[in-house]
Amino acid sequence: MELLDLVIQTVSDKLGENIVSIDMRSVNPFTDYFVITTAKNIRHADALANDLIREAEKNGYPVRTREGAEGSEWILVDLNEVIVHIFTDTARQLYKLENLWGDLNIEHY
Repeated sequence: MELLDLVIQTVSDKLGENIVSIDMRSVNPFTDYFVITTAKNIRHADALANDLIREAEKNGYPVRTREGAEGSEWILVDLNEVIVHIFTDTARQLYKLENLWGDLNIEHY
């Protein structure tokens, strides 16, 4: 399974909400996609990040880093080609990350 598909499936299966992927290949030499999702609350964000890391490693994809301590409203999981941003609803509305890249190809799931 391709990494982007694995990320989308894992986040979806674990009830991440409003999932989007942004194709970053034309503007960023370090990653291919950003995936952004909303967690129901801080505990759900932690669980999403932990499950995502576990699934990536189980399928042979290395995890570069996780940013955002337990209890954060924004957690970043860097899987090299795919960087996943997990927000609480409040943080997602505050940072509006999709708006920064609105001119790129954005897929909604």
